[in-house]
Amino acid sequence: MRKLWGGRFEGATEPLIEQLNNSLPFDARLWPQDIQGSIAHATMLGATSIITPEESRQIIAGLESLKSDLEQGTITLPADAEDVHTAVEGLLRERIGSVAGKLHTARSRNDQVATDIRLYLKEACDNLDAEVKQLQETLLAIAEAHIGAILPGTTHLQHGQPVLLSHHLMAYFWMLARDRERIADARRRIDRSPLGACALAGTGFPIDRQQTADMLGFSEVIPNSMDAVSDRDFSIE
Repeated sequence: MRKLWGGRFEGATEPLIEQLNNSLPFDARLWPQDIQGSIAHATMLGATSIITPEESRQIIAGLESLKSDLEQGTITLPADAEDVHTAVEGLLRERIGSVAGKLHTARSRNDQVATDIRLYLKEACDNLDAEVKQLQETLLAIAEAHIGAILPGTTHLQHGQPVLLSHHLMAYFWMLARDRERIADARRRIDRSPLGACALAGTGFPIDRQQTADMLGFSEVIPNSMDAVSDRDFSIE
Protein backbone atom coordinates (compact mmCIF):
# COMPACT_ATOMS: atom_id res chain seq x y z
CA MET A 1 0.00 0.00 0.00
CA ARG A 2 1.35 3.41 -1.01
CA LYS A 3 2.37 5.49 2.01
CA LEU A 4 1.02 8.99 2.53
CA TRP A 5 4.04 10.08 4.58
CA GLY A 6 7.77 9.46 4.38
CA GLY A 7 8.43 10.50 0.79
CA ARG A 8 11.71 12.17 1.77
CA PHE A 9 13.18 9.06 3.37
CA GLU A 10 15.27 6.50 1.50
CA GLY A 11 14.95 3.59 3.94
CA ALA A 12 11.91 1.62 5.05
CA THR A 13 10.03 2.74 8.15
CA GLU A 14 10.95 0.97 11.38
CA PRO A 15 8.28 -1.72 12.07
CA LEU A 16 7.62 -0.33 15.56
CA ILE A 17 6.86 3.10 14.07
CA GLU A 18 4.64 1.46 11.45
CA GLN A 19 2.68 -0.15 14.27
CA LEU A 20 2.48 3.12 16.21
CA ASN A 21 1.23 5.06 13.19
CA ASN A 22 -1.33 2.46 12.12
CA SER A 23 -4.79 3.63 13.15
CA LEU A 24 -6.73 1.34 10.80
CA PRO A 25 -7.93 -1.00 13.59
CA PHE A 26 -9.64 2.03 15.15
CA ASP A 27 -10.74 4.20 12.23
CA ALA A 28 -11.77 1.47 9.76
CA ARG A 29 -15.34 2.11 10.92
CA LEU A 30 -15.19 5.51 9.20
CA TRP A 31 -14.98 4.17 5.63
CA PRO A 32 -18.67 4.92 4.80
CA GLN A 33 -18.24 8.53 5.93
CA ASP A 34 -14.88 8.83 4.17
CA ILE A 35 -16.45 7.79 0.88
CA GLN A 36 -19.52 9.96 1.48
CA GLY A 37 -17.36 13.03 2.09
CA SER A 38 -15.18 12.28 -0.92
CA ILE A 39 -18.18 11.95 -3.25
CA ALA A 40 -19.44 15.36 -2.11
CA HIS A 41 -15.98 16.88 -2.55
CA ALA A 42 -15.52 15.39 -6.04
CA THR A 43 -18.97 16.61 -7.04
CA MET A 44 -18.12 20.13 -5.92
CA LEU A 45 -14.75 20.07 -7.71
CA GLY A 46 -16.54 19.23 -10.96
CA ALA A 47 -19.30 21.77 -10.43
CA THR A 48 -16.79 24.58 -9.87
CA SER A 49 -14.61 23.45 -12.82
CA ILE A 50 -11.62 22.93 -10.54
CA ILE A 51 -11.37 19.52 -12.19
CA THR A 52 -13.11 18.55 -15.42
CA PRO A 53 -16.62 17.12 -15.35
CA GLU A 54 -15.29 13.85 -16.76
CA GLU A 55 -12.67 13.58 -14.02
CA SER A 56 -15.36 14.27 -11.43
CA ARG A 57 -17.59 11.56 -12.91
CA GLN A 58 -14.72 9.06 -12.95
CA ILE A 59 -13.88 9.68 -9.31
CA ILE A 60 -17.51 9.53 -8.18
CA ALA A 61 -18.17 6.32 -10.11
CA GLY A 62 -15.06 4.74 -8.61
CA LEU A 63 -16.08 5.74 -5.09
CA GLU A 64 -19.63 4.46 -5.56
CA SER A 65 -18.46 1.10 -6.86
CA LEU A 66 -15.97 0.86 -4.01
CA LYS A 67 -18.73 1.60 -1.49
CA SER A 68 -20.93 -1.11 -3.01
CA ASP A 69 -18.16 -3.72 -2.86
CA LEU A 70 -17.27 -2.85 0.74
CA GLU A 71 -20.93 -3.06 1.76
CA GLN A 72 -21.30 -6.46 0.11
CA GLY A 73 -18.04 -7.71 1.59
CA THR A 74 -16.52 -8.60 -1.79
CA ILE A 75 -13.45 -6.58 -0.87
CA THR A 76 -11.90 -5.46 2.41
CA LEU A 77 -9.68 -2.57 3.42
CA PRO A 78 -5.99 -3.44 2.91
CA ALA A 79 -4.44 -4.36 6.24
CA ASP A 80 -1.13 -2.65 5.40
CA ALA A 81 -2.74 0.78 5.06
CA GLU A 82 -1.83 3.20 7.85
CA ASP A 83 -5.39 4.50 8.22
CA VAL A 84 -8.85 4.30 6.65
CA HIS A 85 -8.22 7.31 4.42
CA THR A 86 -5.10 5.80 2.89
CA ALA A 87 -6.94 2.49 2.47
CA VAL A 88 -9.82 4.09 0.55
CA GLU A 89 -7.44 6.17 -1.57
CA GLY A 90 -5.37 3.12 -2.46
CA LEU A 91 -8.38 1.06 -3.48
CA LEU A 92 -9.72 3.97 -5.53
CA ARG A 93 -6.40 4.41 -7.34
CA GLU A 94 -6.38 0.70 -8.22
CA ARG A 95 -9.81 1.14 -9.83
CA ILE A 96 -9.53 4.37 -11.75
CA GLY A 97 -5.81 5.09 -11.99
CA SER A 98 -3.95 8.34 -11.44
CA VAL A 99 -7.06 10.53 -11.74
CA ALA A 100 -7.82 9.39 -8.17
CA GLY A 101 -5.07 11.75 -7.04
CA LYS A 102 -7.17 14.75 -8.10
CA LEU A 103 -9.61 13.95 -5.29
CA HIS A 104 -7.20 15.72 -2.94
CA THR A 105 -7.38 18.98 -4.88
CA ALA A 106 -8.43 21.72 -2.45
CA ARG A 107 -8.64 19.28 0.44
CA SER A 108 -6.25 18.33 3.24
CA ARG A 109 -6.16 15.25 5.39
CA ASN A 110 -7.00 17.64 8.24
CA ASP A 111 -10.43 18.73 7.03
CA GLN A 112 -11.09 15.26 5.62
CA VAL A 113 -10.61 13.60 9.02
CA ALA A 114 -12.64 16.25 10.83
CA THR A 115 -15.49 15.82 8.33
CA ASP A 116 -15.48 12.03 8.64
CA ILE A 117 -15.63 12.15 12.43
CA ARG A 118 -18.47 14.66 12.45
CA LEU A 119 -20.49 12.59 9.95
CA TYR A 120 -19.89 9.44 12.00
CA LEU A 121 -20.89 11.09 15.28
CA LYS A 122 -24.05 12.63 13.81
CA GLU A 123 -25.19 9.15 12.85
CA ALA A 124 -24.09 7.77 16.23
CA CYS A 125 -26.17 10.42 18.01
CA ASP A 126 -29.21 9.53 15.92
CA ASN A 127 -28.77 5.80 16.59
CA LEU A 128 -28.26 6.35 20.31
CA ASP A 129 -31.27 8.63 20.54
CA ALA A 130 -33.42 6.00 18.80
CA GLU A 131 -32.27 3.32 21.26
CA VAL A 132 -32.92 5.51 24.30
CA LYS A 133 -36.36 6.36 22.90
CA GLN A 134 -37.10 2.65 22.52
CA LEU A 135 -36.10 2.10 26.15
CA GLN A 136 -38.44 4.91 27.20
CA GLU A 137 -41.28 3.30 25.27
CA THR A 138 -40.59 -0.03 27.00
CA LEU A 139 -40.67 1.59 30.44
CA LEU A 140 -43.91 3.35 29.55
CA ALA A 141 -45.51 0.09 28.36
CA ILE A 142 -44.53 -1.75 31.56
CA ALA A 143 -45.78 1.14 33.71
CA GLU A 144 -49.13 1.13 31.94
CA ALA A 145 -49.42 -2.66 32.23
CA HIS A 146 -48.91 -2.52 36.03
CA ILE A 147 -50.64 0.76 36.76
CA GLY A 148 -51.97 -0.30 40.19
CA ALA A 149 -48.97 -2.23 41.49
CA ILE A 150 -47.61 -0.90 44.81
CA LEU A 151 -44.15 -1.33 46.28
CA PRO A 152 -42.20 0.22 49.16
CA GLY A 153 -40.36 3.39 48.29
CA THR A 154 -37.06 3.73 50.10
CA THR A 155 -35.08 6.71 51.30
CA HIS A 156 -31.70 6.53 53.05
CA LEU A 157 -31.82 2.73 52.61
CA GLN A 158 -35.01 2.49 54.67
CA HIS A 159 -38.66 2.07 53.78
CA GLY A 160 -40.15 5.51 53.34
CA GLN A 161 -43.52 5.60 51.63
CA PRO A 162 -45.60 3.23 49.52
CA VAL A 163 -45.27 4.12 45.82
CA LEU A 164 -46.71 2.89 42.57
CA LEU A 165 -44.44 0.75 40.40
CA SER A 166 -45.52 2.91 37.45
CA HIS A 167 -44.39 6.05 39.27
CA HIS A 168 -41.02 4.44 40.02
CA LEU A 169 -40.51 3.38 36.42
CA MET A 170 -41.49 6.77 35.07
CA ALA A 171 -38.72 8.35 37.13
CA TYR A 172 -36.30 6.58 34.79
CA PHE A 173 -38.37 7.64 31.79
CA TRP A 174 -37.75 11.30 32.67
CA MET A 175 -34.06 10.70 33.44
CA LEU A 176 -33.70 9.26 29.95
CA ALA A 177 -35.59 12.24 28.52
CA ARG A 178 -32.83 14.50 29.83
CA ASP A 179 -30.22 12.20 28.31
CA ARG A 180 -31.93 12.62 24.95
CA GLU A 181 -31.77 16.40 25.42
CA ARG A 182 -28.03 16.11 26.01
CA ILE A 183 -27.58 13.99 22.88
CA ALA A 184 -29.57 16.50 20.82
CA ASP A 185 -27.58 19.40 22.26
CA ALA A 186 -24.25 17.73 21.45
CA ARG A 187 -25.47 16.83 17.96
CA ARG A 188 -26.25 20.48 17.28
CA ARG A 189 -22.57 21.35 17.71
CA ILE A 190 -21.42 18.32 15.71
CA ASP A 191 -23.66 19.32 12.80
CA ARG A 192 -21.22 21.83 11.27
CA SER A 193 -19.05 21.26 8.21
CA PRO A 194 -15.26 21.71 8.37
CA LEU A 195 -14.77 20.59 4.77
CA GLY A 196 -12.91 23.21 2.74
CA ALA A 197 -10.81 24.44 5.65
CA CYS A 198 -7.95 22.34 4.22
CA ALA A 199 -4.77 22.13 6.29
CA LEU A 200 -5.61 25.18 8.43
CA ALA A 201 -6.05 28.27 6.26
CA GLY A 202 -8.32 27.30 3.39
CA THR A 203 -7.32 27.12 -0.28
CA GLY A 204 -6.77 29.39 -3.26
CA PHE A 205 -9.13 27.29 -5.38
CA PRO A 206 -12.67 28.67 -5.86
CA ILE A 207 -14.39 25.95 -3.82
CA ASP A 208 -18.02 25.98 -2.72
CA ARG A 209 -18.14 24.99 0.94
CA GLN A 210 -21.89 25.46 1.16
CA GLN A 211 -22.44 22.93 -1.63
CA THR A 212 -20.51 20.19 0.15
CA ALA A 213 -22.14 21.06 3.47
CA ASP A 214 -25.58 20.74 1.87
CA MET A 215 -24.71 17.46 0.16
CA LEU A 216 -23.48 15.99 3.44
CA GLY A 217 -26.51 17.19 5.40
CA PHE A 218 -24.68 19.67 7.64
CA SER A 219 -26.80 22.51 8.98
CA GLU A 220 -24.01 25.08 8.63
CA VAL A 221 -20.38 25.69 7.69
CA ILE A 222 -17.75 26.36 10.34
CA PRO A 223 -16.68 29.95 9.55
CA ASN A 224 -13.07 29.89 10.82
CA SER A 225 -10.78 27.43 9.05
CA MET A 226 -8.29 27.06 11.92
CA ASP A 227 -11.12 26.34 14.36
CA ALA A 228 -12.66 23.91 11.86
CA VAL A 229 -9.64 21.59 11.76
CA SER A 230 -8.54 21.92 15.39
CA ASP A 231 -11.85 21.56 17.25
CA ARG A 232 -12.41 18.20 18.93
CA ASP A 233 -14.65 19.36 21.80
CA PHE A 234 -17.62 17.76 20.06
CA SER A 235 -15.91 14.36 20.26
CA ILE A 236 -15.45 14.71 24.01
CA GLU A 237 -19.12 15.58 24.38
